Amino acid sequence: MSARDLIEGEAELDDEEGDESFDEETGEVTRRTNGINGHLDDSSEEEDDDDDDEEKLREVREGFIVDEEEEPEERARRRREKKKRRREEREEEEAGLDEEDLDLIGEANPDFERRAPSEPKLKRLKRGHKEDRNGKLPRGIGDIFDSDEEEDVPRTYENQRAVQRGEARGLEDEFADFIEEDFSGDEGRDREDDDAEVARTVRRDLAGVKEAAGLDEASLEDMKEAFGTGFEYDWALELQDQEEQDEQRRVDPDDPDALAKGIELKDVFEPSQLAERMLTDEDNQIRSVDEPERFQIARKPYKHLLLTDEQFKEESIWISNLMLPKKRFSIEKNLQEPFQKSVAKVLEFMITDEYEVPFIFQHRKDYLIHAAKTALPPDPYNQGAPQYEVRAEKLLNQSDLWDIFDLDLKFRALVDKRNALQRTYDNLRSISEDLHDEVFEEMLPAAVTMEELQDVQDYLHFQHSSRLADLALVNGTGTNGTQRRPGASKMIFERIRNGKVYGLVRAFGISADAFAQNALKKEGRRQYTEDPTERPDDMADSENILDPLEYTSGAQCLKAAKAMFAEEITMSPKMRRVMRQAYYMNGVIECFRTDKGMRKIDEQHPYYEFKYLRNQQLSDIARHPDRFLRMLRAEEEGLVEVKVRLQNYESFRGRLYGDLESDNFSEAADAWNRERREALDIALQKVDKIMARGVKENMKTECENQVANTCREEYLKRLDQAPYKPKGMMLGTIPRVLALSNGTGSFGKEAVCWAWVEEDGRVLENGKFTDLALGDPERNTDDGADVRAFVELVQRRKPDVVGVSGFSAETRKLYKLLEEIVESKELRGADYEDEDGNDRSDKLEVVIVNDEVARLYQTSERANLEHPGFAPLTKYCVALAKYLQNPMKEYASLGKDIISVTFDPCQPYVPQEKILKQLETAMVDMVNLCGVDINDAVSDTYTASLLPYVCGLGPRKASQLLKAINLNGGVVSTRAELVGDADQHKLPAVGPRVWNNCASFLFMEFDSSEPESDYLDNTRVHPEDYDLGRKMAADALELDEEDIQAETQENGAGAIVRKLIKDDAQEKVNDLILEEYAEQLERNFNQRKRATLETIRAELQQPYEELRRNFTLLSTDEIFTMFTGETRESLCEGMVVPVSIKRVADDYIEAKMDCGIEGTVPALEISDRGDVSAKQLYSQHQTVQAKITSLNRKQLVASFSVREEQLRTLYRKHVERMPDEWDDREERKDKDSLLEKNDVSGRTQRVIKHPLFRPFNSAQAEEYLGSQARGDVVIRPSSKGLDHLAVTWKVSDNIYQHIDVLELDKQNEYSAGTTLKIGGRYTYSDLDELIVNHVQAMARKVDEMMLHEKYQNGSRADTERWLTTYTEANPKRSVYNFCINPKYPGYFFLIFKAGQHAPVQSWPVKIVPQAFELQKNMYPDMRALCNGFKLLFTNMQVGKRR
Repeated sequence: MSARDLIEGEAELDDEEGDESFDEETGEVTRRTNGINGHLDDSSEEEDDDDDDEEKLREVREGFIVDEEEEPEERARRRREKKKRRREEREEEEAGLDEEDLDLIGEANPDFERRAPSEPKLKRLKRGHKEDRNGKLPRGIGDIFDSDEEEDVPRTYENQRAVQRGEARGLEDEFADFIEEDFSGDEGRDREDDDAEVARTVRRDLAGVKEAAGLDEASLEDMKEAFGTGFEYDWALELQDQEEQDEQRRVDPDDPDALAKGIELKDVFEPSQLAERMLTDEDNQIRSVDEPERFQIARKPYKHLLLTDEQFKEESIWISNLMLPKKRFSIEKNLQEPFQKSVAKVLEFMITDEYEVPFIFQHRKDYLIHAAKTALPPDPYNQGAPQYEVRAEKLLNQSDLWDIFDLDLKFRALVDKRNALQRTYDNLRSISEDLHDEVFEEMLPAAVTMEELQDVQDYLHFQHSSRLADLALVNGTGTNGTQRRPGASKMIFERIRNGKVYGLVRAFGISADAFAQNALKKEGRRQYTEDPTERPDDMADSENILDPLEYTSGAQCLKAAKAMFAEEITMSPKMRRVMRQAYYMNGVIECFRTDKGMRKIDEQHPYYEFKYLRNQQLSDIARHPDRFLRMLRAEEEGLVEVKVRLQNYESFRGRLYGDLESDNFSEAADAWNRERREALDIALQKVDKIMARGVKENMKTECENQVANTCREEYLKRLDQAPYKPKGMMLGTIPRVLALSNGTGSFGKEAVCWAWVEEDGRVLENGKFTDLALGDPERNTDDGADVRAFVELVQRRKPDVVGVSGFSAETRKLYKLLEEIVESKELRGADYEDEDGNDRSDKLEVVIVNDEVARLYQTSERANLEHPGFAPLTKYCVALAKYLQNPMKEYASLGKDIISVTFDPCQPYVPQEKILKQLETAMVDMVNLCGVDINDAVSDTYTASLLPYVCGLGPRKASQLLKAINLNGGVVSTRAELVGDADQHKLPAVGPRVWNNCASFLFMEFDSSEPESDYLDNTRVHPEDYDLGRKMAADALELDEEDIQAETQENGAGAIVRKLIKDDAQEKVNDLILEEYAEQLERNFNQRKRATLETIRAELQQPYEELRRNFTLLSTDEIFTMFTGETRESLCEGMVVPVSIKRVADDYIEAKMDCGIEGTVPALEISDRGDVSAKQLYSQHQTVQAKITSLNRKQLVASFSVREEQLRTLYRKHVERMPDEWDDREERKDKDSLLEKNDVSGRTQRVIKHPLFRPFNSAQAEEYLGSQARGDVVIRPSSKGLDHLAVTWKVSDNIYQHIDVLELDKQNEYSAGTTLKIGGRYTYSDLDELIVNHVQAMARKVDEMMLHEKYQNGSRADTERWLTTYTEANPKRSVYNFCINPKYPGYFFLIFKAGQHAPVQSWPVKIVPQAFELQKNMYPDMRALCNGFKLLFTNMQVGKRR
């Protein structure tokens, strides 16, 4: 690294735009060129592949997507053929002898006659040092590693021929220069010939040598010893072939022709980049396969699995049994059988027909409804009265369909594992013909959950571990290092099973399976236990049992037998079923605090509600999933321990004793029963752990699913909103919006940003208002300077609505002020026609808008692209306006960032993937309810963001769809075009199956002037039902068959519907009796279309009618949470909170909470002493603890009390519990213990009169600053004593620096010192000076560092990885960057790499007030720091050279 490389302003280290590079050897600046015309001249390419190369180049330029005409297998085949041709040519040439070989053979055999040398066969040139280069061309990238000697060699004709001969000559001249001779004139050529020989390895056929030379076996052996066999360098030849292949695939970024050389996307981009852009081979496979994208992704693990008819029936019953208990319809309605049939039909649609959920819900709705006819008594007064009544019961809703889809995947996993176990068992029987395990054969088909299958698997591996080992050896997997060795316990049990001691296990008188059968209490004969005549200890000492080689005493034998019997009980699938049933029926969950939790979880902690929770039934847990998930999170943090136990365990164990013991009465029977009980106790301890773990995991999964479903339902509510409806307009009309916000600023002091958005989404105007205060005529005060501008804007633009939102409670004041301006200035909205046809207008409405999307949008990359010149708050206003225009589009545009929006307080406790999956289903449902105008999606990326959620599509197929439409001309006229039209040269955009799914959800506007335009293409009617729609239109128009035929022949298939629209006769379809239509369809065609006919009737009258609910205004609680960040649980009356005093009067105090809510402390709540005024006790800007006595959530105001009596009564959330659900004794014990510790410590809490003071410890300070901005500060008590203070400030996200402040010159031990010292180096006179000149000064330096172009946001490892990648791409450059040091707050890493092969090094940079410290040198700004680093490094390099 040189100073020229590093000094800023002379050489930009990471500037990749320049075409010049610095030559370290010559000091010259040269243009970067590669071969002729700046391109890499790779002569290793076949000339006859030019056409293919041009074709590939054209394909890549069209979008890096290889055309389907040439598959990857075809390209691989052509590459193998070329490689094979090259090898065959080489072997033909090398079959003969080179001239050098013949000369040497002639020296050893004088009688050998040398053949005349043949003309060498010319071959194409290889890349590398043998290339024919033009000496006049400047050096390029390919010449960097050339030697100096090669540059001096003159490029004569002989040199070129020598290079050519280096590839093509035979044995005749291969060793011509083997003996070193001194040819000064030809030194360069000889050296080049030598290099050519070294670079090439020759494959020799020794049989050919023997025939050509006439050598005997002995001479041939001598030759082998002298020169080798010729195969020593085969590895190099294969390596050369691989390099040639890689060379063809390698891309030179400066060579535009390189794209035509058979490369693929994976040769250009990193795998992570391809995955991010969905361009991997797997993504392309998903695009090409004609199957709904979501089906392909979800069913990927089970592609190999084909369900049989019996398994399909089993699945419908399995899913029905799981879903039926959750359905609300009662058993009296006898809907179990119809429900099961409905589930089976849905599975048929999903699996056989490959229909997605929206299609089934929209077009197969009749199969989701059970209609029953009930006969009515005849009406004597009305002969035409209906004879029966049809009662419809909805069996499945759209959420149920998604559940069936998920359960189908779970069933496939179940079947897959069951099949795997069956294959293993069959393989065992193939090597052990006498194997017949009744337990396995009985329990495998009966297993209906993954837990039960796991039980069977554990049993199989325990019972047949030795056979499984033999099977692994037979299959060749036992010795290759991949077979897991059996555990020590299994080996012990296998020895017991194969030894004499197993006779003692049999002597227990009952098998584990028989005992479990008794415990199950199933119908059938009870298995009775038989007692041996001998006592257990006597039998253990007998010769039939005791094996001296294995056990030294009978006691050991008995212990081993009990362990074996206990393990058999533990591994019994039936026994585990018994225990599992018991746990789910009588299990309880309890929470026990740890020592850490006892100290950290106080009464104000959110975990306190379950700190001493006991005896929670599983049903209680299911009703409060949020609480259980918090319990598990607290357990992860080490604060509590969540345990599962069995209620009435002793009585349950007693019943199991009865099922295991014998009924005999004798001393031996009693002894054996004792041993049986001990074995059962051992087994129960093991099974208890397994069951408790399983129950806990299952309850966790169930609670996560409930929270995820809650998020889905809440998201559906927010999506199910039509655009804000302007007065007098139809639902679905897009409004014109004026949006305003004051952001986080104080109202009246900082500017209010605004944006005007048209109904088409264009932002036509934006600006700022600084003074919107209304004047007071009574006080002779004028309106603010911007009131007139606001009124003029409203009157000129005529908005339909004014939207307001912001980040603080101050926004409430802006909202109220705008309402007052509208009222006082009589501002009106846009004109509209009333029912009588008269023009009118209403008062302009001001609404508070949900800003959860706008907060994410304002700093997003999308906002920067769409509105690059707007301020962030203006972009925020734009997003507010668009939310009013279409909430669904705004949510869809977030993509995966939707996970940042909170739908449930427990959302953080659920895996993001599970939440995203549920949110996606909600978006899919709503997008398909509304449909997508495909032509709008082609021209508008905002609308195109909806396409991935269309039925049958996904992100990959949606992009492919848009690409195909653009290739077809960019406009879709009919739905049929989407599957392609060869006559009109239309490429297929989707396959038939995908088109069947998505057709009715993609619509295009009907144009009566276009003969090809079909009215039904603009409706929710599926093309499969177009004939029904046309028949209904014909019947409504009362046309006969001849009229229909004539109209159709003249104007096409859609002529009848077109005539219905033209005649404005849509309402005539209401006169049709659809019930008769439906009965005919079901009777004649076995099609249930009653609901479909209703849809067709509605769509003929109003195509794609807006079905979403009206735009929902925010509730009081939602506004309260949006402006303050608090909820009813986090902030309510009775809580003690810190407040900052804004004003002190004699009889009241004005204060403000951290969340922005303002309030007052009345005189009676200031102090218990009436003779002391508020000014004597409190001062402005002081932070004190106050109790909330009242809270107005609508007006965002509160009342406080600071009386000591009120503050001593802490808030405690009231929770209704049963008497045995809370451990009061443990709670009292812990409180007493904590009081004793506090008394022993004797520490007094300090209170400093400063607005930034908080009575926090370090952890609380970090938690408080977590949501604050970078550079915010907390002053707090120090643990070092009363003469110290601690200052904690936020360096960056999750990085906080704690500064120890020494106080000197204190008036008393509780007051703040008048001299404050930090580190013995900095001295300040008060806290304000310390904050401004120390903390804020360092915060400014942190901002300067993090905003510098050389700063990297990632970790140190990410920065080092970036430096390495950069220097690999720019080998002669040096580069450096900064990144933060999270371990040491206030420090940064300066990481640098002096070239490609230099190691990565780092120096620490310390932030100090007003400067950066590097190597004990101070630098005032980043420019000085960068240049100082370069000089330091240069001096260090110079010192090393000396």
